Amino acid sequence: MGRMKDKLINYLPAILLFAALIAAWQAAVTFGGLRPYLLPSPASVIEAMFDPTIRWWGHIWATGIAILGAFLLAALSGVFLGCLVAWSPVINRALMPFLVFLNTLPKVAIAPLFLIWVGYGIFPNILMGALIGFFPVVINTAVGLSQIDHDMIDLGRVFSAPKWKVFLKIRIPNAYPYILSALKVTATSAVVGAIVGEFVASQHGLGYVIVTSQSSMNTALAFAALIYISLIGLVLFAAVGLLSRLLAPWAEGNEA
Repeated sequence: MGRMKDKLINYLPAILLFAALIAAWQAAVTFGGLRPYLLPSPASVIEAMFDPTIRWWGHIWATGIAILGAFLLAALSGVFLGCLVAWSPVINRALMPFLVFLNTLPKVAIAPLFLIWVGYGIFPNILMGALIGFFPVVINTAVGLSQIDHDMIDLGRVFSAPKWKVFLKIRIPNAYPYILSALKVTATSAVVGAIVGEFVASQHGLGYVIVTSQSSMNTALAFAALIYISLIGLVLFAAVGLLSRLLAPWAEGNEA
């Protein structure tokens, strides 16, 4: 009970901030004379969130699968590439310029190419989200594998441990905080990438809802879709935070 109370106290500033923003939003609508297509009221947005004529669960499911797939693909590929970069200086020199080049490409311009290569559906949205989110995982994994106490490496050598075993038992656990910090960034990047993919070409998902709401000037519907997108992102971010507390409770900021 006391732990739950402490958590509520920790989240109280965020709750108060959200409450103040909603109050300011309502005041702007009430006293600012803004038209609904410019800024709908909070009540109209909540009403749109539960509009039975919109297949919300289908759209939430499609976007959620795209975001989760993008996150997992970015996490797995990023950790794998980061391990390759840290394993061999030759691979590092060969791979890093290509990864930097890939990361600097305009992602919105690449989305139509994904449609040509793999067709329509959820998979292009997963690829787009993974492309946006994998680079921080690569960099943080490589840094975490490199930033290690050399006494630990020497201890492994004293016991005649092979390089792969030192890598697996010493370097990778040491890199947990770095990897998990990057995954928190990737959790938000995957959301952005998946929605960008739905903007380009999709017939399902919350991004599709936002695009279709523009033709009818139904701004409340677009706001409702944005709230659902944010909730999915918050759930994913919280899941990464929980994983961080389980795998690296010693890392700074994981004690709460």
